[in-house]
Amino acid sequence: MKILHLETGRHLYGGARQVLYLMHGLAARGIEQHLACVPGSELGDAARAEGHDVTELPYAGDLDMRLVYRLRALLRATATDVLHIHSRKGADTWGVLAAAGLDVSVIITRRVDNRDKRVLVRMKGRLSDEFVAISEGVKRALVADGVPARRITVIHSAVDLERYRPHQSPVRDLRTAYGLPADSLLVGVIAQLIPRKGHDYLFQALPRLLKRFPNLRLLLFGQGPLRGDLENSARRLGINPFVTFAGFSPTLANDLPQLNLVVHPALMEGLGVSLLEASACQVPIVASAVGGIPEVVHDHDNGILVPPADPEALLDAISTLLSDDQLRCLLGHGGRMLMEREFSIPQMANAYDRLYETIRHRIGK
Repeated sequence: MKILHLETGRHLYGGARQVLYLMHGLAARGIEQHLACVPGSELGDAARAEGHDVTELPYAGDLDMRLVYRLRALLRATATDVLHIHSRKGADTWGVLAAAGLDVSVIITRRVDNRDKRVLVRMKGRLSDEFVAISEGVKRALVADGVPARRITVIHSAVDLERYRPHQSPVRDLRTAYGLPADSLLVGVIAQLIPRKGHDYLFQALPRLLKRFPNLRLLLFGQGPLRGDLENSARRLGINPFVTFAGFSPTLANDLPQLNLVVHPALMEGLGVSLLEASACQVPIVASAVGGIPEVVHDHDNGILVPPADPEALLDAISTLLSDDQLRCLLGHGGRMLMEREFSIPQMANAYDRLYETIRHRIGK
């Protein structure tokens, strides 16, 4: 059986990194696979470095229907059995059309819990064999869009437990790197700077948190269009001396174990890969109980769940953990155990392998 993965993201973030993890896990099982990506993609470079077959397909964006013809030719040339579409929007639409009429099974992995246009969902449903949701939260969104529950398999994302682990020798000391006091309590948010990540609600809680914990310092890892607005909010609230915009960190796996706490105040979330990474590093979490987050953060097991858009709840939960070293340690250990038990790369690869085989047998191929 030969798998062709389609991923049109240019950067090795979130979903694209999950594709690399999956290819690594499937290769360990001896499965033949190929990656279709856009020219210059970081995923393509990383996949080549691991010895995978990679083809770059020119793609001008979501409206570029020429991807249909390019991908169709590649499906024929590679004698693909299963087309696994990882990208959303235009890429998944053009992907299912490219496979139409060929002896190719089609799987679409959905990573986000926002709604889609029902007409597109119906079309993709007719031309694909299975949807994969990375969480029960994403599955609920797909069902709301009109996908029958029986056509959806839930397979959680994975975390690289070798790369993300506790007790690493730091590549850089975060307090030194950002000029922070040596006794700082470091609270991190690892998320794009976009409205749905809920940074504003944490900012609203921060002035009162600083009264209780004057050595608290907030590190925002991530980039996005909301940065200017958040900087203005920090100045308006008088918290800007205590907030560091750290941007994208290439050393995040090494930075995470230095944090005392990770906060994720998202309003919507498919699953939350950064939460997997934090737990793998034994960092306790405060997060909103939305989307797939409760599948990653088990309340009082590896973190504390709070209602979304609730600064008071954030204040209470963060205060509880920052004032109790023993509880943070307990939840940190619980997180690492949860990741090893349910979110490893081999577990994810095994689940997809079983799904590929099930679909091929189901349709008699």
